[in-house]
Amino acid sequence: MNANGFKPNGSTGPSHVPHSAFSCEGAGSGIIIGDAWHSLQLFPDRTFRCCVTSPPYWGLRDYGIPNQIGAEKGLDEYIANLTEIFQQVKRVLRDDGTLWLNIGDSYTSGNRTWRDADKKNPARGMDYRPPTPEGLKPKDLIGVPWRIAFALQADGWYLRSDIVWYKPNCQPESVKDRPTRAHEYLFLFSKSQDYFYDRKAILESATSKTGARNRRTVWSINTEPFADAHFATFPASLVEPPILAGTQPNDMVLDPFFGSGTVGEVCLRLKRRFVGIELKPDYAEIAARRLRRQATKPDGNRADGLPRPEAKRANRLPRTPPSSQRTIPFGGVEEDSR
Repeated sequence: MNANGFKPNGSTGPSHVPHSAFSCEGAGSGIIIGDAWHSLQLFPDRTFRCCVTSPPYWGLRDYGIPNQIGAEKGLDEYIANLTEIFQQVKRVLRDDGTLWLNIGDSYTSGNRTWRDADKKNPARGMDYRPPTPEGLKPKDLIGVPWRIAFALQADGWYLRSDIVWYKPNCQPESVKDRPTRAHEYLFLFSKSQDYFYDRKAILESATSKTGARNRRTVWSINTEPFADAHFATFPASLVEPPILAGTQPNDMVLDPFFGSGTVGEVCLRLKRRFVGIELKPDYAEIAARRLRRQATKPDGNRADGLPRPEAKRANRLPRTPPSSQRTIPFGGVEEDSR
C-alpha cells in the first residue's frame, strides 16, 4: 500500500523513469524505483511465478507524488488504471502463475474536499477528496474491491477466491450508525484455468484425525506496525500463505506496489527471489534498509534468499543465455517456463 503507479489510461502527466534502488546478490532480486506500468516493460513475458501486492486504495491517502494511483478524481479512472497495470502483470506472469491482490474499501466523501490528520494516524490527512461517484449517495459504501475484481475478471483473469482478511486489532472508528470495519479482501486470481497452487503448504490445523484441513477463506491476522513507515503496511503473516501456495523455492515473485518491502522480506526468509517496484524514493529506501537487515540475519541466507553456494552459482550463469532463457533485471537469466 504505497504511492506507486503511473496513470497509463489517458494520462498527460509526467512518467517516472525506472532505475534500480537495491539489488540483492545473485540472480533476479531487487527494488526498482519507478512507476509500475513503465517498470514492468523491463521484463519479458512469463518471468514471474506469482504476484502478491496491495495497490494504493482509492481516495484514502495522499502520498505527495504527481499522477499517483489512488488520487484519481473518478472511480472509473482508478479502476481503468489498475486494470492496465495488471494487464502488464499478467503478461510477465508465467502461464501457471497467480495474482494475490489485497484491496480495501471506502465510503463516499459526501463531496467533502479535504480530511484532517489525527495523532494516531497522521497519514490520514489529505488536501483533496474525490467526489462522490456517479450513481452513489453520501455515506454509501463504494464496493471498490469487488468493482476491481469484476474488472479484472472481465479483462481475462480467472477470479478463483475471495479471502476475507479479518483484523482482530482493527483501528476503532467513531461511527455510531454502522459496525466498525474489521476486514479487507485478498483476491486470488490465476492467469490460466490450470495453475500452480500448493494447498499442502498452507493447510490449517483441525480437530480431525489428520490434524489438518484445507485452508479456509477467512484469515484472522493482526495488523503489524512497522516503525520506519508512517503508512499502511502488509503484515508478513498475510503475505506468507500466498507465497507458500503460489511458488516453490527460488521462484520469482513480483510486487509492483512495493511500499515498505514486506513481500521482499518474506521472500528472503522463504528462499524465493523477488522484484519490488516502488514509485516513491523515500519508501524504496525504507524497504532497502529493511531488506538489508533481513539479508544479514544469521540464518544462512544470502541477500537473494539463496544459501551462499546457490547464490554463487547463480552469479556464474552465462551473460548470453540460450534461447530457452531470457535476461531479466538485476543481472540474472530466467528459464522460459510457460
